[in-house]
Amino acid sequence: MNISTMKLPEAHKNGENLRPSCCSILWDSEADHIVTASSADNSICIHDAVSPSNPPKILDNHREGVTVLALSPDSTCLASGSLDHSVKLYEFPGGDFKTNIITLKLPVCALAFNNKGWVLAAAGDDEGIKLVNTFTGRISRILKGHEGSITSMAFGPKNDYFASLDSTGTFIYWDLVFGCTLYVLKAIAPNYGSDVSLTNILAWSPDGNMLAVPGLKNDVVMYDGVTAERLFSLRGDHLRPICFLSWSPDGKYLATSGLDKQILIWDVDMKQIIGKQEFIECISCMAWKPHGKALAVIDVMGKYGVWESAVQSPMKSSSEDVPGLYVRNGFLLFDEEEESGNLNEDSFGESVPPCRKRLRQRHKNEDEWKKENDDELEYILKFKSFEKSYHGRKDNVANGKSGSRNVISNVVPKVQEAFQPGATPAKAGQRSFLCYNMLGSITTMEHDGYSRIEIDFHDTSRGPRVPAINDYFGFTMASLSENGCAFANPCRGEKNMSTLMYQPFSTWDNNSEWSMQFEGEEVRVVALGDSWVAAVTSINLLRIFTHGGLQRYILSLEGPVVTAAGFKDELAVVMHISPSLPSDDPMFEYRVFNIPNGTRPLRGRLPLTPGSCLKWFGFSDEGQLSSFDSKGVLRVYTNLYGGSWLPLFSASKLNKSEENYWVVGLNTRKLFCVVCKSPESFPQCTPKPILTLLDLSFPLASSGLGADCLENEFMMYKMHLSQIKKSIQEMGALGHDTTSLEDETFNLETSLDTCILRLIASCCNGNKLVRATELVKLLSLEKSVRDAITLVTALKLPNLAERFGNILQEKLHNEAIGNTVLPDIKSNCEDSIRTNNSASSKFFTAPKIGKTSDNIISSPLKHQTASFHLVDKEIK
Repeated sequence: MNISTMKLPEAHKNGENLRPSCCSILWDSEADHIVTASSADNSICIHDAVSPSNPPKILDNHREGVTVLALSPDSTCLASGSLDHSVKLYEFPGGDFKTNIITLKLPVCALAFNNKGWVLAAAGDDEGIKLVNTFTGRISRILKGHEGSITSMAFGPKNDYFASLDSTGTFIYWDLVFGCTLYVLKAIAPNYGSDVSLTNILAWSPDGNMLAVPGLKNDVVMYDGVTAERLFSLRGDHLRPICFLSWSPDGKYLATSGLDKQILIWDVDMKQIIGKQEFIECISCMAWKPHGKALAVIDVMGKYGVWESAVQSPMKSSSEDVPGLYVRNGFLLFDEEEESGNLNEDSFGESVPPCRKRLRQRHKNEDEWKKENDDELEYILKFKSFEKSYHGRKDNVANGKSGSRNVISNVVPKVQEAFQPGATPAKAGQRSFLCYNMLGSITTMEHDGYSRIEIDFHDTSRGPRVPAINDYFGFTMASLSENGCAFANPCRGEKNMSTLMYQPFSTWDNNSEWSMQFEGEEVRVVALGDSWVAAVTSINLLRIFTHGGLQRYILSLEGPVVTAAGFKDELAVVMHISPSLPSDDPMFEYRVFNIPNGTRPLRGRLPLTPGSCLKWFGFSDEGQLSSFDSKGVLRVYTNLYGGSWLPLFSASKLNKSEENYWVVGLNTRKLFCVVCKSPESFPQCTPKPILTLLDLSFPLASSGLGADCLENEFMMYKMHLSQIKKSIQEMGALGHDTTSLEDETFNLETSLDTCILRLIASCCNGNKLVRATELVKLLSLEKSVRDAITLVTALKLPNLAERFGNILQEKLHNEAIGNTVLPDIKSNCEDSIRTNNSASSKFFTAPKIGKTSDNIISSPLKHQTASFHLVDKEIK
């Protein structure tokens, strides 16, 4: 049976010479847009995938042809590389130009985002692969090892590994932690030399278990995603080398295009072809639709289309009943292509699976193929064994035989043992963490009779380079600060006594390192501060030392220690205060000591989620006491209501039961942690774990307004204001300058007003007028109240506008008689500003309501809302 060819509509013109070019195509994560580019055209086209008849959005920032595209995983940032040697970033899908992130010495051939979108790999004819931080624009690392032009590269699903392929067919497997090559496989893919219209391509399977690379026998070769060993190959009807391949989102299918101008669809598990389509020109690039079985393609002449039936499915096509397009031969095309009159040149057939004739031909050549594949038999068997064990593990997890996160997290010991924050359990023959915090890490690995300790700083400018330490005591815990590090062991040192050792990083005395031995007790937890070293022992003694080794204080604690942490002058200790409850929930109490002052400013019960135990305890970057339990709930201590713990993160809200979170630290906005795949609860030291940043947010109930983000932002601003105002009071009582904190307070209050105004708009849209009235009373500036009145007037809510006006008059009246005009404003900075109402209005105006709730304001009122803006021109 003959397979008819397919003709595609043009997206990019190839100039007068009509030479083949390197073209790119990709979907966004929601399948709303298709992006195309060509090395023969300096423009990028963003097509509307929902309404293809709409004209595409054109980006023409490059001076020469666009050779490659990449889209961040969250589809918010588009990157493009060009023959003009530049790599540019754009907002997506808006297309607004952001920056020239990097410029190479030669044309750009390959781009790739990591899984978080904050690292962009760029390469081409230059020497080396540049790993660029997309936030700072700095090159974090250069990977060197290729001899030819790098044509394809991809980050591993866990970001620890990286794979690249060049035009000579050389494949390199990289360890990103150490920036070195793990495996180099030469001449495993076709050698395209200087042909810029063809590229070698590699692709990770979605689960990261395999890497697909074009082979030398017009086939696809699968390599192990960890060991880079050859597993098996897919060989079928390609008559010439494969030039592009793409995995389906579910990892079941693989699409391959070849120089023979056809696309084959493979069932990877069955290793069979299930679909085939021929084209007039060679297909340069393909991209699977994120949801469904459609495949977007673009050929070397810049013509593109969507193969809706790449994998046969009983589901209704998403293109049905959409005006301006039609489906022919399973492809999504425009009406203008139907009207062009050229369709008779190339008749359209149906995409069909392999015909019987081809199957007979395959059977005829079976002996020959078997002979050629003898060298693959060992790899196929190895893959089968791997596949069986892998699916066995998945089945065990599904059946509860292997622990999921909930199973492990819910096992609560009746008496929780003491633990060191940031430490991992020791494993024979493996390196483990003695300490891992926001500053750096301390690792150890046991050798014959001693251990080797290494100290590393995340930012080398914050700490000196510390040589490796030979540990003959067998230290199992450590604490790290900018000034030095402390180590301790449980009764393994000299004469079987527990040892505490402190090593400063910089001092005028060459013999400043010191150690202490404890007889009849052992150290359970250590902590460091700006000027002190603390150790809590097994007989409930808290021992305080100076950095020079002077024994300063010895305090008795009321119960066994659980953990401890230090921050500047403060030491926080968690201890048992009574046996566990009948439900096995532990009873913990925390104490905070100010070491230089000899005071104890805080004391109280430590809250935990029922059925959980404490997993991490420490201070945020700003000095806020924090805890994290085995249920995945992060709590931060604040001075609200006389001292309360606020839940600022809940792992259950992420709905990722296969992940465990090993906390490292936090700041005002983010939780820094290492994501561990269940059932693992601790990261490995090698390769070095990559920190994941998670947004802090309150576990809010659903209000039904669709403004959960705004409500969370409102509560976060209130919490930060409370913390800063407490700092102002404390610094003012000590006679310190508080000007910078007062400025920060005012900026937070204006941002809070912005958030409140947006919440008012949401409440009005949801007909929650009482809630809107409550919100307007929380506004800090007079101008914000007036903007709220303008807003509800534009929304045709006269009764609400009248109430807002009464609230404004009441505020002005209170100001006139010298009382506090607006709630939550106590700093001198705001008092001076409110003496002049016109001055205060310079600093804040109403938000862009149209962006937050597009359906709030009807079109006849657009002229009224034009006065709404975020930044007053006078402040500029």
